[in-house]
Amino acid sequence: MLGGAGMAAGITVGALLAQDLLGSTGLAGLPAALFAVGAALGAAVLGRVCQRFGRRPGLALGNAVAALGSAGVVAGAAARWPVLLLAALFVYGAGTVTGLLARYAGSELAPPERRGRAAGTVLFAMTLGAVAGPNLIGPTGTVAAAWGVPRLAGPFLLAAAAYTAAALVLLVWLRPDPLLPARPREPRENVTEPHAEPHAGSHPEPHAGPRTPPRGGPGVVTGATVMITAQLVMIAVMTMTPVHMTGHGHATQAVGLVIALHVGAMFLPSPVSGLLVDRIGPRRVAAAAGAVLLGAGLSAGLAPPDSVTPLAFALVLLGIGWNLALLGGTALLTDAAPAENRAAVQGMADVGMSVAGATGGMASGLVAGGSGYPVLATAAGALALAVIPAVALTGGGRRL
Repeated sequence: MLGGAGMAAGITVGALLAQDLLGSTGLAGLPAALFAVGAALGAAVLGRVCQRFGRRPGLALGNAVAALGSAGVVAGAAARWPVLLLAALFVYGAGTVTGLLARYAGSELAPPERRGRAAGTVLFAMTLGAVAGPNLIGPTGTVAAAWGVPRLAGPFLLAAAAYTAAALVLLVWLRPDPLLPARPREPRENVTEPHAEPHAGSHPEPHAGPRTPPRGGPGVVTGATVMITAQLVMIAVMTMTPVHMTGHGHATQAVGLVIALHVGAMFLPSPVSGLLVDRIGPRRVAAAAGAVLLGAGLSAGLAPPDSVTPLAFALVLLGIGWNLALLGGTALLTDAAPAENRAAVQGMADVGMSVAGATGGMASGLVAGGSGYPVLATAAGALALAVIPAVALTGGGRRL
């Protein structure tokens, strides 16, 4: 929840703050690019840190990095120093990836039949913070102004405080470290975290009962492919929807409503999606995600440009499809990744998601500019359909 508040509060005004400081509308998209590149680097580094030292120090470090980046943004805005602002936005982006990485820690010690719901609970909690964060823009702006800082930097004051609190919560209460009991077959001398809890072995083994040994082959590739494809499709369509709507005369309030519904659909269904992963299996959920994303792309492509309701319906479908793909792909990858390098593999999968997001954002403008929004949306939906045969041809994972 704290991480969600920090991420949403900062991203809400990042482009506006850059535009104000740089004096150029054309450079207002630079924060999004810095977030994406920083997130890719952060996912790779934090995945390896978690693998070597455990979830607690890795996730706490990520939140601390996000807090440092947030403070740097405030300092850059106060000093009117664009170089510091942009560097801090990159650091901020590297830390914000911790929010999504937390879903792996949330499901680490859950029994196999409840892992989907555990990951869904973490994502749902993140939504609560993400909803609260933007609503505090006004009050934090007032505090910033009282301190002699530009009002637009106020949400980053909230982000710095929220991420600092998140790091402290993890350091104090994430015990035992989820990654250590999840390695019941590893010899004790091979555990590389220097601060393992002496009582960790007293906890019941989280994966009691017969279980298919994790594999590092097709299941990992398929899970990563599902998440990366969904991220690319979602970002491509979502990025150009506001441009498409404003180009056809829709007010900013209508655009904001459609995007708000989309973001809600990305995270609010998480408990239901997690339950489906546990009940019918991650492969079926991932395949369903491909079908839902196809429906979203076709709906957006065929929606009359002068009507808000069909576009809102399409963007809600887009969010639901992304959510199904994220939780289904997460379960596939987690089941198949070997314990000795699971955290690193999970981090690299999220690197792929960050790169796909950046690629989708850049390519969407070119496709929409050259062929139009309907072609972009339809092509994105068709791409998502490729998830279904990819999942069908994979035999990895604990469940069908």
